[in-house]
Amino acid sequence: MSFNFIKFESKEGVSTITLNRPEVFNALNDEITFELQDAFKTVAKDPSTRVVVLTGEGKAFCSGQDLKSGAAQGKRSFLDSLHKRYNPLVLGMRNLPKPIICRLNGVAAGAGCSLALACDVIVAAEEASLIEVFINIGLVPDSGSSYFLPRLVGMAKAFELCSTGKKISGQEAFEMGLVNKVVKLAELDTAVKQYTDYYSHAPTRAIGLIKKMLNKSTTSSLEEMLDYEAYLQEIAGNTLDHQEGVTAFLEKRKPVFKGR
Repeated sequence: MSFNFIKFESKEGVSTITLNRPEVFNALNDEITFELQDAFKTVAKDPSTRVVVLTGEGKAFCSGQDLKSGAAQGKRSFLDSLHKRYNPLVLGMRNLPKPIICRLNGVAAGAGCSLALACDVIVAAEEASLIEVFINIGLVPDSGSSYFLPRLVGMAKAFELCSTGKKISGQEAFEMGLVNKVVKLAELDTAVKQYTDYYSHAPTRAIGLIKKMLNKSTTSSLEEMLDYEAYLQEIAGNTLDHQEGVTAFLEKRKPVFKGR
């Protein structure tokens, strides 16, 4: 596919989506949000993609909504913008039956912070930062931040971060459980590759089912989850990767998963 505001590359089971507006710290205009939607639809349909990396070009991951671009268009409906641009993107990420690794190379602000939190694994540079900047312009968090934050850091800390617009460093984010790993910027690619090397050879169908399972667990009872586990286990048990895993165990060798 041809894109104007993102870079898209697929290689050896890894698809990398890069926000590519470095001159404005990868701020989100209308076009880039629609391109991101298309990119995630593409990887969802591509059986060769086993894991996705989302990152930003240049010094920033994503500075959030492009306020200058929005102001030039005059008054617009926040409701329409969220329903057409951001909400489908976040849902597409969470419903993607493949893992998404956030390569957090710089600041993630506002909706950019939400996009980072919508990923399954976040590998952050020490120099990176996250900020729920909405309050600084009299707005409330959107694009999923009100869903992800309390589940990751608890209600009190989520309220503090959202209501004060406090910027937190990559190291602080790691200490409060917002990111999975933090390294120096020079080591970021190596750290991300450790994850992509694993997930590009993992049983992808099972990984996708785990993602669905954990998504559902946040709003379900124990009884509902026990039933859902049984339902998904039946699906996993009929995959080729399960057969390969059992065969490899019996033959005392490392399994070769194909993602099917």
